[in-house]
Amino acid sequence: MERPAISIGADIYSLSTPLPLIDEDRLASNISRVQSYMDAHGLAFRPHIKTHKIPSIAKAQLAAGARGINCQKITEAEVFADAGFEDLLITFNIIGGEKLERLAALNERINGLKVVADSEVTVSGLSSYFANGKPLMVLVECDTGGGRCGVQTPQAAAALATLIACSESLIFAGLLTYPKPNGEEQTEAFLSEALALLKSSGLECPIVSNGGTPSLFNAHLVPSATEHRAGTYAYNDRAMVRAGHASLDDCAMHILATVVSRPTPDRAVIDAGSKALTSDLLGFSDYGHIVEYPDAVITGLSEEHGTIDLSRVAGQRPDIGDKIRIVPNHTCVVSNLFDAMTFHRDGVVTRVEPVAARGLVW
Repeated sequence: MERPAISIGADIYSLSTPLPLIDEDRLASNISRVQSYMDAHGLAFRPHIKTHKIPSIAKAQLAAGARGINCQKITEAEVFADAGFEDLLITFNIIGGEKLERLAALNERINGLKVVADSEVTVSGLSSYFANGKPLMVLVECDTGGGRCGVQTPQAAAALATLIACSESLIFAGLLTYPKPNGEEQTEAFLSEALALLKSSGLECPIVSNGGTPSLFNAHLVPSATEHRAGTYAYNDRAMVRAGHASLDDCAMHILATVVSRPTPDRAVIDAGSKALTSDLLGFSDYGHIVEYPDAVITGLSEEHGTIDLSRVAGQRPDIGDKIRIVPNHTCVVSNLFDAMTFHRDGVVTRVEPVAARGLVW
């Protein structure tokens, strides 16, 4: 059975919970704030849609001045291609025949598709599969300190770029990194050395793509980069507040939840568990910030229940039936837990948007 329809103009506190809410004004402000920074520093901006997975938000990001969008998986990119987007960058090594088949089909129908690779194995797979079709643009992913994917040295980056450029079915499109927060000096050192090596071998490098929300306002400290990618900034979350990127007043997403039990004076139970808030801690010891009761602590989650410690809350405490708003630790995961997002302005529902790319994780 589907959730009851949500009426435009309804008071958010009249809605059934748990429910993710998006503040229209905060969302618009976040988009404008970051785009203005990128424009001021002459950086192209490529928002990552994994935070919202909603085409209308991506269109608002492009309307503000973004150059294209960043997807993480092929199926996400397919949804956004269906919505009319052309300049798509997929920042994930694509391995295996089924995925390559879908990637080739996507490449045939849009003009700006780009992918990444960080090994000869990945490049070989791409080169072989695209041998008889439209050439594919490929960026070399570099590990500049983030410790995830990426070649480990500038020399390895230049060697892989040469391999891509020598393939008749691939086009070398540039370098890409997802660095650790506040790692601008290390990132610039790696990229500038890699660019020098590429130049000495006669290879043009059209794109140098840097990324990340936590320290994105330091993006100008990586002068070798031509573009920056970020996703979480659109909604922001508790982790971004801790990182100093945003304040709680910049957090556009709240999870509306209802207190369903008060077993003891110091404990409340809400109807939002790991299926609504996510179990991601991201270094926190609890599972979200409660707007109305900032001293309360969400100490545990089961699938459908959230347990709140009220022992530090002075004065009025929530009663059974009360609704509260929670800033999640990690907003991007929440987007993948719900079929739709409810938008509001000043507590009044403005629209409901399907999360079009929900669950598309390959």
